[in-house]
Amino acid sequence: MLEDGFWNDNQKAQEISQRANRLKEKLKNVEDLSTRLEDANILLELCIDENDDDSLIEVKKHVSELNKDVKDMQLKTLLNGEYDKNNAILSIHSGAGGLDAQDWAEMLMRMYTRWSERKGCRVIILDILSDTEGGIKSVTMMVDGEYAYGYLKAEKGVHRLVRISPFDSSGKRHTSFASIDVLPELDDDNNIQINQSDIRIDTYRASGAGGQHINKTDSAVRITHIPTGIVVQCQNQRSQHSNKETAMKMLMAKLIELKELENKEKIEDIQGKYNQIAWGSQIRSYVFHPYTMVKDHRTNLEMGNINSVMDGDIDTFINGYLKQGLSGKG
Repeated sequence: MLEDGFWNDNQKAQEISQRANRLKEKLKNVEDLSTRLEDANILLELCIDENDDDSLIEVKKHVSELNKDVKDMQLKTLLNGEYDKNNAILSIHSGAGGLDAQDWAEMLMRMYTRWSERKGCRVIILDILSDTEGGIKSVTMMVDGEYAYGYLKAEKGVHRLVRISPFDSSGKRHTSFASIDVLPELDDDNNIQINQSDIRIDTYRASGAGGQHINKTDSAVRITHIPTGIVVQCQNQRSQHSNKETAMKMLMAKLIELKELENKEKIEDIQGKYNQIAWGSQIRSYVFHPYTMVKDHRTNLEMGNINSVMDGDIDTFINGYLKQGLSGKG
């Protein structure tokens, strides 16, 4: 009991220390923004006194950058969940729509990759199932960066595409669907215990790029958690051991999310809650024809510049969803 108490107290001390460091970091950021605002005000007053139009252009540039950084900080203040600061494991699955849906899944993979680049995050493909005819059936990727999970958890759901299909010679309009599932990457010191008797581990040859080695050895790993039916897999490393380690982390993340729901009858929530990735279950629609618009059905936010959105400009939707959740409406 003493030993358990010691470790519990030690863990609490670490949590308090981590929280204090996060608060210090936020305070420093606020102070930096305040200093920059004061500098911009002083420079603006000088421009007005001296009627200096050239310097006024510079002030506008500083204010624009400051405004962007303030919005980023506002968004981060909404990210106070236990795992929000962690890396994210994002999975995309094509749904109803055939080849169009597979192409749509690949478009979404590019969108999230570009968003990650904008945020300074690194993207690592953990598992991908491409199709010889085009697009992808599914992909799981790690988004490595601060607050990646906190941001991307807003993207979990079914995403709907409406466009003139490039695969239809008659030029008809098609509707396609893909689902997004997002989990936090967990540290090794989490409190989820997995019995070896509860899991089945299968190995297979990895597909896709990777050279001769990856196609000749059973380095890819698939883990099935028998009690819940959760399945995770990883194939991005040459080492079977490394792939197994990553897959176990993915499984633990799903089990922790299940534990937080405190209702094992809701396992569909953990597995994506999107058994039918089709009409009526979408969280966001992307319309290319007969007009261009992206609309989030949870917040009713809309953007007309769909090309910008597909290029990774999705912070408007993420911010809106997080604000809604903070107000208790989401």
